[in-house]
Amino acid sequence: MADRVLQELRRHRTPTWWTDAKLGVFIHWTPASVAGFAPTDQEIGPLLASGRRDALSETPYTEWYENSLRFPGSSVATHHAEVWGERPYTAFAADFEAGLAQWDPDSWARTLRASGARYVVLVAKHHDGWCLWPTEVENPNRPGWHSERDIVGELAAAVRSQGLHFGLYYSGGLDWTFDDRPLGTVSDVVSALPRGPYPAYAEAQVRELIERYRPSVLWNDITWPTSAKRLWRLLRDYYEAVPDGVVNDRWMPWSPAMAAVRLRPVARLLDVASTRNARTEHGMVPPTPPYFGVRTPEYTTFDDVQRHPWECVRGMDRSFGFNRESLPEHFLGRDELLGSLVDIASRGGNLLLNVGPRGEDATIPGEQLERLAWLGAWTSHHGEALYGTSPWVHPGTTTVEGALVRYTSRGDTVWALLPGHRGGPVTLAEVAAGPATVVEVLGRGRTPWSDTDAGLRVEVEDPGGDPVPALALHRVTARP
Repeated sequence: MADRVLQELRRHRTPTWWTDAKLGVFIHWTPASVAGFAPTDQEIGPLLASGRRDALSETPYTEWYENSLRFPGSSVATHHAEVWGERPYTAFAADFEAGLAQWDPDSWARTLRASGARYVVLVAKHHDGWCLWPTEVENPNRPGWHSERDIVGELAAAVRSQGLHFGLYYSGGLDWTFDDRPLGTVSDVVSALPRGPYPAYAEAQVRELIERYRPSVLWNDITWPTSAKRLWRLLRDYYEAVPDGVVNDRWMPWSPAMAAVRLRPVARLLDVASTRNARTEHGMVPPTPPYFGVRTPEYTTFDDVQRHPWECVRGMDRSFGFNRESLPEHFLGRDELLGSLVDIASRGGNLLLNVGPRGEDATIPGEQLERLAWLGAWTSHHGEALYGTSPWVHPGTTTVEGALVRYTSRGDTVWALLPGHRGGPVTLAEVAAGPATVVEVLGRGRTPWSDTDAGLRVEVEDPGGDPVPALALHRVTARP
């Protein structure tokens, strides 16, 4: 029975609305965003690659504040003692609820649409167990640990009214209201997957989210606490409720083998492997479960065009949740952000870029609004080179002014995207002209070109501040 359901799931194809989208917005907004603090020394990839036994105590992710607080002497514990004294983490929930009085979900939705994003994924429950909807599934360890206001429902309605797809994140692998041991390494994380009543609790909550909100994306994190048999049925029921739904790749079902991670030799082997993986991948790449819809590398990307749909998941700075400690140098600059977007699209991926609102007043910080505006300004003029495109025969190897030219394609048009180009001739070593070739600079019309032994040479005028000029190459071929 389980194998038959798994085969049914594998026949499900990631819908075109998702593969065409190219840009989505993640939203991490938890009681930890009231404190809004995490160290900014390193991004998550280098931190995990360090091999430290307490690496996660110094994570740059503010949404891990409660875990970091459990390590005496950590940056968070020191900060908390200085600023909040003996105040428990749970007290931040009241501040978060009070801040909702200023929340305007319709304004958020308009801002997200204007960024050029095509879908939004809201964190409905992170590792601290706080639920952003008035769940009817009672938490046996922390009753009432949820918002009174239906944040999920209100934002879903606002986002959908702007023509965007709406999805939900759920932390299935960790819930610190069920298991609050301090987590310093990857093996600690795996061994902390709650047992007992938690698997039934998590499944009931996800079923509640599906029934109430019909999320277009169902995004689990870490792993999943039930057996494969129960998980396959859950995902089958999700697809029956949302036929064009999408699930990610962090649904590794529980098995008795996971309990072996609590043995020290096994934990040591896992930590060595995860450290090696972080060094190789320059970030976090989840292990591949028996079934998934899209791959989700975190703060890193794949080097090549992938056989499976994928999205790069990252914040605008080094955190997902709001971090007051972030300085300008910790944020993506305009050229880096837009260059990353076209680089990911050239290899068939999406960028799921995070927004981390403040907890005390429910507003999106100015640094983040500025970056959403950068995206909106570029996509509004270059959307045809992005949305609904596929990778060309290869992402691109030509370097112009120190940046790689990236290619996307649709039909008989190839777009050459030129991050950082400031005008002047460009020779595209990968491209050969044909008898009916036409070349345009997007937004400016046709431009002169010539077919040379070194590749297609195109005259590009000064782009006038455009950070990523785009060339539309009609009816060209790849050079051998």
